Amino acid sequence: MRSARPWLHYVRLGVAALPSARGLLPLVVLLGAWQLLQTGRSAYFPPPSDWWNGLMLLSKSGRLYPALLATTITLLLGLALAVAIGTAAGLFIGVFPRFRRAAGPLLEFLRAVPPPAIVPVAILFMGYDERMKLTVVVLAAIWPILLNTASAAERVHPLLLDVARSFRLSALDRMRLIVLPSVLPAILLGIRVALPVAIVVTLLVEILTSIEGIGALMIGAQRNFQSSQVYGLLVLIGLFGLLVNNVFAVVEAILLRRWPPKTQGENF
Repeated sequence: MRSARPWLHYVRLGVAALPSARGLLPLVVLLGAWQLLQTGRSAYFPPPSDWWNGLMLLSKSGRLYPALLATTITLLLGLALAVAIGTAAGLFIGVFPRFRRAAGPLLEFLRAVPPPAIVPVAILFMGYDERMKLTVVVLAAIWPILLNTASAAERVHPLLLDVARSFRLSALDRMRLIVLPSVLPAILLGIRVALPVAIVVTLLVEILTSIEGIGALMIGAQRNFQSSQVYGLLVLIGLFGLLVNNVFAVVEAILLRRWPPKTQGENF
């Protein structure tokens, strides 16, 4: 029983981090009013009941779940690569000031390039495939993580690093025991910012290129004037984003409980 208590504590902590379901009440009321006030059949504004029917048609045709799986895999894999590359590069840039000053203009230039502008160049190099979609997602989501990590690593107090040198810790141990716990809140903040960016860019690439995914289904339904499927997929995307954000909120709350943010004065 005692061994289960820490897990129960983390479960309660994760539940407390979730937003209240009452925030969805205005949306539910709006959809209910739309359904009740809809008169006749509209080609552009079908009632919400037709949205469900449109999703069921996509499900029965065997196209919905493979598309949802493709979008989910691209999003999660792209975000994982962005976290790994952005964290490693951010730590390197933050720890070495000379490299930060030398690479600063290049990083600002790359960060200013909008993700839609990357798509044609990525297509030229990789064609219309999953690698291209994944590359664009990583390049779009990496910047909040990299810049937040670099800024936090730069602010690690030199006294902590001097103590590590006094104990003759290796560079790997200094990074693992001192720098990473100090910058973890900044990394989580960068991931929170990058998460909606990754969702938007994943769908954007699918819409622009018609590569398999929810975005490709949506643009195909729009081109075929299947408005009920368009609205249904839009709701599905919203629920998907809500689920992903809630899962990350739980993980973030648990990690911040273990490594809470510290102010500059708390480093002494």
